[in-house]
Parts: sequence; structure tokens; C-alpha cells
Amino acid sequence: MSTVHAYAAPSEAAPLERTTIERRELGPRDVLIDIAFAGICHSDIHTVRGDWGPQTYPLAPGHEITGTVAAVGAEVSSFGIGDRVGVGCMVNSCGQCRNCTRGLEQFCVEGAVMTYGGADRDGTITQGGYSEQVVVTEAFVLRIPDALPLDAAAPLLCAGITTYSPLRHWNVGPGTRVAVVGLGGLGHMGVQIAHALGAEVTVLSQTLSKKDDGLRLGADHYFATSDRATFRELRSSFDVILNTVSAVLDMRSYLSLLDVDGTMVCVGAPAEPLAVGVSSLIGGRRSLAGSNIGGIAETQEMLDFCAAHGIASEIEVISASEINTAYERVLASDVRYRFVIDAATIRG
Repeated sequence: MSTVHAYAAPSEAAPLERTTIERRELGPRDVLIDIAFAGICHSDIHTVRGDWGPQTYPLAPGHEITGTVAAVGAEVSSFGIGDRVGVGCMVNSCGQCRNCTRGLEQFCVEGAVMTYGGADRDGTITQGGYSEQVVVTEAFVLRIPDALPLDAAAPLLCAGITTYSPLRHWNVGPGTRVAVVGLGGLGHMGVQIAHALGAEVTVLSQTLSKKDDGLRLGADHYFATSDRATFRELRSSFDVILNTVSAVLDMRSYLSLLDVDGTMVCVGAPAEPLAVGVSSLIGGRRSLAGSNIGGIAETQEMLDFCAAHGIASEIEVISASEINTAYERVLASDVRYRFVIDAATIRG
């Protein structure tokens, strides 16, 4: 075991504080990573505050991790010291179930081991990327292409794959009409990726305050959902709606925007249930779906795709001492569009 500096929540009601955590000894198939940057995801806030269930504390969050390889186990063949690498939302799975063998580790029948707050195979609770170093089994380490800066690449490990995976699964490409609901940490990635895939992209946001950003990122159209005329004008206009917001929506209104055989895919996760009238689906043979992150192979595919198309997250780099302030700003939607922690500041 080794001891590293980290920022962790001591309880669900307390702010994160500088502390130390233990990392396991390097095993034969493990990779030791010197963390350079760690993105702040809204999921981090939900988790450490107990919104999604009780946690074991202290808990260091962070599942958008980039850095360089510091050491490798004797049996590691894919990575060497100094390689630019990343770690996303998962650090292990059974590797043998019907989903893992299809590259869908996120749907592991036994349950994927999450990067933080998860029960690892040895019974310990995983600790995330708000730290100096992390030890991860080789199969769950990703290669960061040279074309991607490590800071702007960090949010791709969650926000990037969370939007890339459903867009690919629902075959978005040239001729596809896509609406992205919300232009936040997820939405601004969804717009860029859908545009690069060749789709006609529309942003649906509460107001027009981010319209210039949306058009710059690749949207063809931008509408305010606070204007009820938007729903009349855009009725039956989309093949895919990517819903990135964690808020309760008037589902009848949004489903009416789908054309026949269209699909609304939810990647945001509101705490409250969504009310859906079945008639909203039956009327146009519409579908309502959800999507998680992607598997390891698809996440690597996403990173390579983003590098090839010049796509990265728009970020604000902060020091570790600013984490608690950043959390409050995320809750107030006061970030364009992702906070990233400079891990060099974690030691203090």
C-alpha cells in the first residue's frame, strides 16, 4: 500500500478537505498513474452528498482522470512509463459475463466497479481522481491521443463517452436530425460530436443566453424552450433527441418533437421520476430510451474520434483549494462548461 494526498468528503454534509488515502500495491497487471488533471462531474456532487444512496467516507470522487504512467506491473503489455493515459467511470468488471465479453463492461452482470465509491474485488472501497496517483488494472486504462491536451481531455472520460455512446448506438450520421436538450457539461459535448458525425443539430435550451456558444460548437439551430411557440414550430422535427439535463421535463411536449420512429434518449438523471403518457409514444411509434456510459473499447474509439475531429471539452482549470466553490458553481450552472482540477495543487 502507498499513501497519497487527495481531496475527500469526510461525510455527506461536509465540504471536501485535503487528506491522504491509500492506494493498493502494484499488481502484475496494474498501471500506476501520476494524475495530471481530474474533471468535476455533477455525479461527483450527487455521490459525495448521498443523493444517490449512502456512501462510505471519507470518499475521494473523480472519474475523469488524465495523466502519465509512472510504473507498470510485470505482465502489463499495452502501456509503458511516460505514456499519456486516462481513466473513466469504471476500474474493473467481471470480464466474463455476456455483456463484458461484448465490450459492454458498463452493464456487467455482476456490476462494474466504479472508479470511486465502489466495492472493488478485494472488498475495499475505490477512491477517485481527486488525488495524486491511482492504480488501475491495465484493461481499464485508456490511451490519450497526442492531439488532445490532457486538461481538456479529462471530461471526455465521462461527458464525452456519455454523449458519444448513444449517438453511435442510434446511428446518428448524415441526414439525421438531432436535438440536444441543454447546453451544459454533457450538452456541449453532444453538440460537437453530433455535428462531427454529420447530423443536423438543434439545441433546445431554456433561454437563448448560450446561443452563440451553441452555434460556435456546431449547432445549426438554437431554440428557447421557455417560448411555447418552439414546441409548435418544431413538432415532428427530429429523429433523435438527446436529453442531457437532470431536470423534470414536460415529456409530452418533448416527445411531440419526434418524427415517426424517433427516439428520445435520456442521459441526464433527475432525482424525481418523469411522467410519460403512453399515448405520446403510440401516436408516432416513438421510443423513450436511456443510455449509460460506454465500454472501454468504445471509450477509446470516442477519444480517437475526438482527436481526429478536434473535439475537446471547454474547461476552466482550478486549483484543488477551489473544489468546494466549484461544486456550488456547478449547482448554480455557473461554468462553461466543465471544471478541471490541476492535480499538481492537491499536495498543497
